[in-house]
Amino acid sequence: MTDEEAIRETIQIYFDAMFESDADKVFDAFHENAKITGYIAERLTEMSVSDFAAFVASQSSAKAAGETPFLEEVSLTVAGNTAVALVRDDYIGNRFLDTLSFIKCDRGWVIYNKLFHIEGSAA
Repeated sequence: MTDEEAIRETIQIYFDAMFESDADKVFDAFHENAKITGYIAERLTEMSVSDFAAFVASQSSAKAAGETPFLEEVSLTVAGNTAVALVRDDYIGNRFLDTLSFIKCDRGWVIYNKLFHIEGSAA
């Protein structure tokens, strides 16, 4: 598997975690020291992986509700053992543009930082 394929696999695990409300998949996709940061209602929100996993688990599963999944890879750049991906996804009724920074470690490619921007309502 190429680095790009491995990163895309991690992106899918990340998306599935949110779509299925699965905290375990959050821990699979993220490095334990990762941060999740962005603005919700003009207010800066910062979370640890544990905080984000608890938030994801507290949401109703979009998959169980029969919602149509939306995930779009906007860009992916790999530089050695680091990478950055820009992805667009629908989650909790919003369309997000996420900047995901990755590192390659003993577990493979994991998300080390997530910056999120809400573009508007989900389509």
